[in-house]
Parts: sequence; C-alpha cells; structure tokens
Amino acid sequence: MPTPQSILKDIFGYKEFRQYQHEVIDSVLQKNDTLVVMPTGGGKSICYQIPAMIFPGLTVVISPLISLMKDQVNQLNQIGIPAVVLNSSIPNQEYAENMRQVEQGTVKLLYVAPETLLLQRTQNLLQGVQLDCITVDEAHCISEWGHDFRPEYRQIAEVRRHFPQAVCIALTATATPRVQNDIKNSLNFPAGNEFIASFDRKNLLLQVVDKIDAMQQTLDFLNKHKGESGIIYCFSRNQVDETAALLQDYGFSALPYHAGMDAADRDKTQDKFLRDDVDIIVATVAFGMGINKSNVRFVVHYDLPKNIESYYQEIGRAGRDDLPAECLLFLGYGDIRKIRYFFKEKSDNERHIAETQLQALLRYTEYNDCRRKPLLNYFGQEYEKQNCGMCDNCCSDQKELQDFTIQAQKFLSCVKRTGEIFGALYIADVLRGSKNRRILNFRHNKLSTYDIGGELTKKQWGLLSNQLLRQGFLLRSEEANGGLRLTEKALPLLRSEEKFYAEMVEDYQAPRTSIRDIDISNYDRELFEELRKYRKRLAEEANLPPYVIFSDKSLVDMASLYPQSEAAFLMIHGVGAEKNKRHGMGFRQIIQRYCKSKGIEEKSTGHRRLKAQQRQKTPLKYMIIGEAFNQGTSIDQIAGHYNIQAQTVINHLVRYAREGNTVRHHNFSKDYPELDSLKEKIASAFAKHGDLRLGPVFAELGGSVSYELLNVFLLQNMVNAQEPA
Repeated sequence: MPTPQSILKDIFGYKEFRQYQHEVIDSVLQKNDTLVVMPTGGGKSICYQIPAMIFPGLTVVISPLISLMKDQVNQLNQIGIPAVVLNSSIPNQEYAENMRQVEQGTVKLLYVAPETLLLQRTQNLLQGVQLDCITVDEAHCISEWGHDFRPEYRQIAEVRRHFPQAVCIALTATATPRVQNDIKNSLNFPAGNEFIASFDRKNLLLQVVDKIDAMQQTLDFLNKHKGESGIIYCFSRNQVDETAALLQDYGFSALPYHAGMDAADRDKTQDKFLRDDVDIIVATVAFGMGINKSNVRFVVHYDLPKNIESYYQEIGRAGRDDLPAECLLFLGYGDIRKIRYFFKEKSDNERHIAETQLQALLRYTEYNDCRRKPLLNYFGQEYEKQNCGMCDNCCSDQKELQDFTIQAQKFLSCVKRTGEIFGALYIADVLRGSKNRRILNFRHNKLSTYDIGGELTKKQWGLLSNQLLRQGFLLRSEEANGGLRLTEKALPLLRSEEKFYAEMVEDYQAPRTSIRDIDISNYDRELFEELRKYRKRLAEEANLPPYVIFSDKSLVDMASLYPQSEAAFLMIHGVGAEKNKRHGMGFRQIIQRYCKSKGIEEKSTGHRRLKAQQRQKTPLKYMIIGEAFNQGTSIDQIAGHYNIQAQTVINHLVRYAREGNTVRHHNFSKDYPELDSLKEKIASAFAKHGDLRLGPVFAELGGSVSYELLNVFLLQNMVNAQEPA
C-alpha cells in the first residue's frame, strides 16, 4: 500500500515534505475541504497529486493556465502517473481519446479549463466515473478582489453540488486574507481547515531601480546573467516585440511571447524556453505563461506591473529549484499613467479595487527599509527580521548622501502651490519653466515656484521626488490621478528646521547589487556544465524539458559533493529510486571520470544527510519490532521482551508496514477474536474518514472499538494486500 512518504520519495524523488504539504495531504485524504495558500514554487501540486495516487477514483484539476496544464500532464506521464488534459488547445482526436481514457478509468488526474468543466459533455463524463477530488488551482480567480478574476470560477461551486462525495481542495499563491475568505465562501468551505504557508521566498533577491534608460539598464543586468534562463515582463505587445528584437541585435538568445501571437508560435516559443533552447522570454505582464520551469535565474519587470499579486506571482517563476535568483523591477512613473488609462474601462467598484492594489504596489516600490516587510504584510504576514540580506535595501552599500535641502524645499513648495493634485513630472515641468498648454491653462506659470529649478533635469527632479517619497516627506494620493501630497514631516523641512540628504540624482542608475555579490553556493562550475550538457542530451532523446530529468539544484548538489557511489548519489536532492534507476549510472560515470581526471575524492561521505544516516548505529524501534515479528516472534513475546504493551507492538507493526516493509502473513483474528464481528462496522468508518488518523474513526464508532483493535484491522488489511511471496 503506497503512503504519501513513499510516493514522494520513489515517484517524485524528494526526501521530505515542504511546509504544510504533509498536513494538507492528510486533510485531503480524510475528505476535508481544504484551502491551501503557498508561494509559487512552494509545492502546491504535490498536495493534490499524491492524494490522487492514493484515491481509488479520479481527481479533476481545474486550471486557467492551458500551457501549465500541458506541462504538468507531460511531467506526470513521464514519472508513471496517468494524467490527461481536456481544453480547447488540443486536437479533436486527442480530445476524444482523453475522454475515452477517463470513461475507462485508466487515468488518475484530469486537467480541465474552467470553461471545459462547465460544458454539459464534461458534466456527463464525470457523472459516469468515481470522482474523489475536485482541485481548484489558481483559486484567487474566484474572487473579485483577486488580481485575475474569472467569472467562470464562480460557477465551480454549483458544479460541486453534483458531486457531494468528492473532496475539494483550492490552491493559490497570491491571496490576501480578504481573497482567502472570498474563496472559502464562494466554494462553501466550512470554517477552518486552511493552510497558509509563509509567503517569503528566501532565495529571491528583490530589487527596485528607477527607470531611466530601461534598455541600457537591462543590457547591463543581462551581461551578468549570460547563458542563464530568465523572463522579462513588458506592459504591451509592441514593447515585447521591440525589446526582444533589440536583445537579439545585441546577441542575446531571446524570443517574444504574448497573446497576440499565433497559438502555434507561442507553443513553439514556450517549448524552446522549457528545453533550454532559448535563454530569455520577453512576455506581456497581462499574459500568464503558466510555466513550471525550475531553473529560471532572473525575472525583470521592464514595465511596472498592475498590482502586488501580479508582481509576486511573476517573480515566483524564478528560483523554483531553491537556488538564488534575481528579481529586478524598473520603477517608471510614466508606467503608472499607462496602467491608470485602462482603469477608465472598469466599473466604479472595479476601478476602486484596481487603484487600491496599485497604491499598495507603489508603497512597496518606494519603501526605504527591507522590501520583504511590505510585501509579506500585504498578504497578511509579518516579517520580523530587520535585515533579510536578499533585497537591495538590505544588502547594498549605501551611496554617499548629499545635501539637497534647497531642491527639496523647491519641490515641496511647488507641490503645495499647485494644489497637491499633480504627479512628479508635472511638478518638474513647472520648476523648469515649461510652457506646455496644461501649465498655462492652470496659470501655474504665474506661481513663485515657476522656472526656479533649472539646476536639475526633468528626469533628475523625478528621481529626487522618489527619494522624498521613500523618506516620507511626500505621499501619493489614493485618488485616481495619484497626485503627490505633503506629509506632516515635510513642514519642518520647508521651514528650514531640518535638512534633506539624498543620493546623487544621476541620469543613469544601474542595479545596486547582484546575486553574484551574495551567492554563497559553492560548487564545481566546470562539472556542473558537463552534467548540464549530459542532461540536455537525455532530455532531447526523451523529448522532455531538461529540468524534468534533474533540476539545477540536483546538478549543483552533484557538483558540490561528487557522488560516485550509488549510496551517495541517492542522498542528492531530487534523486529517488525511480530517477536513480533511470539516470543514476550515466551521471555517476561522468562524475567518476571527472574526479579521476582532476584527482578529486567523493565528498558525499561528509554530507550531513549521509553522515546522519551512517551515525544511526541503532535501528529505529519499529524496524527492530517489525523484523522480530517477521522472524516468527509473537506479539506477546515481543511485548514481554521489551516490557511494553501489546497495543504498542501493534502500533510499531503498522508503522513498519506503512513505510513499505513486508509483514509476514498472520491471522490476527486468532489474537483478537472480536475483530471478525466488527469488521464491517470498522471498514465502513474507515471508508468514510480515511485511514491516516484514527481519531475521526474512533469518534464515528462512538468509542465502542479500541484504538488497538482499529490498528489491528489496518495491519490485517495491509498484510492481506501484500503481493504473495
């Protein structure tokens, strides 16, 4: 009988669960409706894929991301998990074949778009099979307060009513407390039973840079990431095409990706990116790529995203292998006007929501302390560290500050005299004596602050205003025009009771820090490249993305520890029994040849996991008891020898069997004759509540059956289910 732990190790190749994964899986297996909020790359898929392998029936996964569905189904099929997809992107013949497989019960997971789920033929299909689990992926789409609201998601609750036997699990990476409540209410979830993981992606370096010469700034950034996979997000399709073309001209491996392209071209582009045939994808922020590529080393926001949810989701595509990755956002105030332009098309309520979300993003970009504080706070979590060591404000050297008191007074005074309703660039125009029609219409050319700021360029005045915002002398109005307003802190500065010091406002600003400055990973880069080339060859032969073979983190582990024996190789991250069987020998041969040529010895024996295993001289108690029982020792004899109760012996034997060990065939009814008369009653209770926790079963039976007898029932079933010797 497979257990969540054995599936995790043998099929997925991971040694341990991440935060809340095991608890979520237990909850789902007990048929409890469950809300899961985990960061992008936090392992949400495992939370429903493992239960799907244990449930006897079908698990339906509802997702709005067609490309992600395709990617996940391919990965599942490659590791032996039968899964299919139904959506508008697949040919009719494939669609019919996938429906046939679902009807015949040969698949464990069915991925569908929400529109597909609502079709009558899909409803008829699901009515004819045993449906155990309904998975709502990207569940924030159900909420109007989510960043990607989709009306079709609101109808999922109605679909659920037709399948009362199916548990529902809703998952998202980007849900504020308000959105979390909206999801639960919309899906009719009972109170509680939610798992909210930390939103902190510790391996991501967060950085915001004033947007001055975005292309040159991007080129300088990319020169530090040559040969690495990355995504650049732009606001418009035209900007995507233009940026990708310029990068190609400068010799970078880059392709565009947006909704205006032909679907076949988009698929080709995505496949090239997944297979490491192209390094950089330039995409619109409005179009979710839905990729599961683990080795994205950087994400650049060439233009400002619309809200924190979009930003967080998009940077979450970097560093999914837990290695350091870099996230750079260009803050350009012209981008704010572009975003607000599209607010006009929304209803009053939608416009209010969009403006509130935009203001939260701007507060994040203008924050002067650790960036993780406002980012995590937006999602309802407190960040308690004073220095994260992985954002520009925490880890970069502070530039020398200069006295800009006079310039600050000019700017603040002009903001006040123009009515505190205009943005930074308009104020800069007034200070520099612009004669544009807007200034003349408002008669701002008559103000005392008109044409007194010629010492700075318009761009420099804009950069100075950024620092006034960051230091709290200004705030941005939450009205639709987002004009600047003075804070109480500004008054002493205007009265010359305080001075204002700021970084030199230059016409060019490079990123202040780099992952290279703080990357502590210590591995053999030459060996890493050899392993990467071999992985690429295997992936091409199998028609798979390379990260499906092994992630970059696995290769880094290999290039750090030089595992040459099978025991050491099995200690590498992401290496399970199945992957070791498929690929272990080839990778070990490369490592062995490399180490022999360089005179390097295997370091794996010094690896903490292997050392801990080797230090375990005494086997665990349940292993000793399981082996003693298999050698013919009776339960009473074991209990007497170890001075423990028979109930404890049974508990150890259950654990021994759950870990995948064979238990000798034995008629436990002889030792517990009352078991036969209670079997049907106990089986019914376990069928209702699952067998991972005894408490609900004990309560269902009103306490009439002891925990010891419940465990005996489980043990007898596990022994009977074993393959005959």
